[in-house]
Amino acid sequence: MSSVKTKTTYLEMFSRPTTEIPAPQAYIEISRIDLPSVEYYRRLYRGVGSNFHWVDRLSMPQLQLQEIIQDEQVEIYVLTVAGKAAGYSELDCRLHGEVELAYFGLFPEAIGQGLGKYLLYWTLLKAWSRNPKRVWVHTCDLDHCAALPNYLKLGFQIYQEVVIDQIVDPETP
Repeated sequence: MSSVKTKTTYLEMFSRPTTEIPAPQAYIEISRIDLPSVEYYRRLYRGVGSNFHWVDRLSMPQLQLQEIIQDEQVEIYVLTVAGKAAGYSELDCRLHGEVELAYFGLFPEAIGQGLGKYLLYWTLLKAWSRNPKRVWVHTCDLDHCAALPNYLKLGFQIYQEVVIDQIVDPETP
């Protein structure tokens, strides 16, 4: 396994976004995926995260990952454009009073079309529909360069920044 030093930024918000983001194009659909298989989930995860060194869910044992993604308090939404998957978001609602935007992003071919802003906005509205005290997320400087600015634009505030050794080459089970 290899790793790099990276800055991880933790953000939180305490109220719904005040900025409204309209759908950037027609033929967009966002659907919840109930009880996804580990294989399907990992395809989404790789599709979004492979260029950004997402590794946590690849090195996680299959049974452990299955328990998380099939938990009724974990919501996975897939964005499709004209019937083709373009990205996904994952809300972890297992902690009472909080919603973590655990994973969020687009497939490379969907970047640059305004879809990320819209998916983020839509996902945050879904998170706030649960009436949490806060919604939080973390990102790092290995993520897409628009991630942090988009979080800030929609109302997140930074509450912690740390430098960590990020694994970038996992041992996949």
